[in-house]
Amino acid sequence: MSSNIIVSAIQQPCNADKAGNLNLSIDLIKEAKQSGANLAVLPELHLGPYFCQNEDFNCFATAEPIPGPSTEILSQAAKDQEIVIVSTIFEKRAPGLYHNTAVVFDTDGSIAGKYRKMHIPDDPGYYEKYYFTPGDIGFKPIETSIGKLGVMVCWDQWYPEGARLMALAGADILIYPTAIGWDPADTNDEKQRQLDAWITIQRAHAIANGLPVVSCNRIGFEASPDDASTGIEFWGNSFITGPQGEFLAQAGTSEQIILTKELDRARSERVRQIWPYLRDRRIDEYGNLIKRFID
Repeated sequence: MSSNIIVSAIQQPCNADKAGNLNLSIDLIKEAKQSGANLAVLPELHLGPYFCQNEDFNCFATAEPIPGPSTEILSQAAKDQEIVIVSTIFEKRAPGLYHNTAVVFDTDGSIAGKYRKMHIPDDPGYYEKYYFTPGDIGFKPIETSIGKLGVMVCWDQWYPEGARLMALAGADILIYPTAIGWDPADTNDEKQRQLDAWITIQRAHAIANGLPVVSCNRIGFEASPDDASTGIEFWGNSFITGPQGEFLAQAGTSEQIILTKELDRARSERVRQIWPYLRDRRIDEYGNLIKRFID
């Protein structure tokens, strides 16, 4: 296994045309491969609009089993391009049981593994608890031909515990497909604070764990199904960092783009030797972390 791998974060819009979204994703995966990529990461729920802006039982009809029609197409794309793909799908596990699930396809087209989103938000415009059951697989890296991928999804990116558990389980890279944006009614200052917080927390995961981070967001304004004058302006800004949180590549707010960067995994070990956070953890004093709150 090579120490160096080339990773791509694919920043794209996601509209109501499911087939069109999937075809665009595959076309961009092909471009990433032409640039030498070994890994392509797609935004959260890239097959369609972000449907969680309201609660509508009709949306359950868009969920798919895994394996299913979309995973079959993505499996073939991974095999044809000999590239590892990270996709996120609205999974129908059983009648009345649905997940927001990241699926990892290996270079031979097989499903290397999946990760079910663990932290499920329930906020204005992000009514995910209505649709998604919290994941039950845990924070387990997915073994692929290019290494162990610590894949999490969107709201998971705010929690240092998930990143740490992935690192402790041997992840080589932390990967966050996401769908996050601004309320257009917010002030410019508030929008900047939100974006800065989103970037900072993920860079902190890289630093605290000595691992590269790939964060991949969608772009474009998606109107609320309840009121077309409101909605979410997805802020893009996908990025790739090294194990000290340093930016290696970063996208803008609205451009369709493939961010591609070569990562040296041996550097993660060197960084951990300089900043040995894992050595100095006081695991004998962390028992209260499993409590909801310390009264």
